[in-house]
Amino acid sequence: MIVVKNRVLLTLTLLWLVAGAVLPFVNHAPNRLMSGHGIGLLSLLDGVRVLMLAPVLALGWLCFIAPSRAARLAAMLLAEVLLFCLAALAGHTASELAQPAGGLARTSFGSGFWLMSALCLLMAADAIGRMTDNHALRVLANAQLWLPLLALALTGRLDRLSLFMEYANRQDIFQQALGEHLILLLGTLAPAMAIGIPLGLLCHHSPRWRPALFSSLNIIQTIPAIALFGLLIAPLSGLAAAWPWLRDAGIGGIGLAPALIALVLYALLPLVRSVNAGLQQVPADVIETALGMGMTRAQIFRRVEIPLALPVILSGIRVIAVQTVGMSMIAALIGAGGFGALMFQGLLSSALELVLLGVMPAIALAVLVDALFKLIISLLETVRR
Repeated sequence: MIVVKNRVLLTLTLLWLVAGAVLPFVNHAPNRLMSGHGIGLLSLLDGVRVLMLAPVLALGWLCFIAPSRAARLAAMLLAEVLLFCLAALAGHTASELAQPAGGLARTSFGSGFWLMSALCLLMAADAIGRMTDNHALRVLANAQLWLPLLALALTGRLDRLSLFMEYANRQDIFQQALGEHLILLLGTLAPAMAIGIPLGLLCHHSPRWRPALFSSLNIIQTIPAIALFGLLIAPLSGLAAAWPWLRDAGIGGIGLAPALIALVLYALLPLVRSVNAGLQQVPADVIETALGMGMTRAQIFRRVEIPLALPVILSGIRVIAVQTVGMSMIAALIGAGGFGALMFQGLLSSALELVLLGVMPAIALAVLVDALFKLIISLLETVRR
């Protein structure tokens, strides 16, 4: 009797096969203005290309193998190879279709490619999660999944795809958007930490201020982002009109200033809560022991409370960093720039690849920031143990 040992992997593999059989793998259009038509994966698997199904068959076989570290490592590697094959096939197909059509042809990723790639990442993530409980190793293992795709991009194998052609045409604009998005991120984190950490300390040491402070910050969180941007336009415009030196410094109703103010206000509640929670979870007996050793309150705070609360505080900073990357997209509506400007430009011109050129780097930046903070927190917890 055949018994399924890994139901999650089996489900993901079956979904991968269905997506490959039903959904278009790539979309091809003779030029940018026409919608084009979809091309299925099965129609592209001729000759040697059919060998890319070998990892799928191997993954299906692993579903019935007793779980072990070797089996999970094999599942991760097979999913990574399959993801590489999908991207390589899409790039090769785009190059073949571009030759007879010239430089006007556009070949873009189809819905099948996106779904199958996501399923490959889920297979690999599931295998990694079952292999180890160490957060640092999980982050590194998930990060290396992208190295083969990066190699394909750097060697020019994907250049004929529409998304990469859009990047080539707007490389300077993309780099400017990246710089603006990083300015929004760093410009939010620095003042948010300068304001939020002292407020968190105040909540911890003076509990009577806690209800009023949390209530005020909760009210800010309930205001929609676009509404808050709009509310800041009038007062900042008035200040710039009253004091011209503010306008000369770049502070006005639209642009970077209202975006940073709004993003900092949104970041305060998670940060204040994490600082307060981190300090509250320090065991009382540890503090009593430090007092018994003759340490002063200032020494206890620096050498005991802060090191023990640091992982929780960093978790709060991780939350606001990822939140800021996402909310900065909306800040483009008031002229703050960033990847949101590319996204809205693509939406206005109905150019899907231009939308993706703005959305995908923002997602990648959020994932990178999240992974970096998780790695730091994991290393701190490992050292503390």
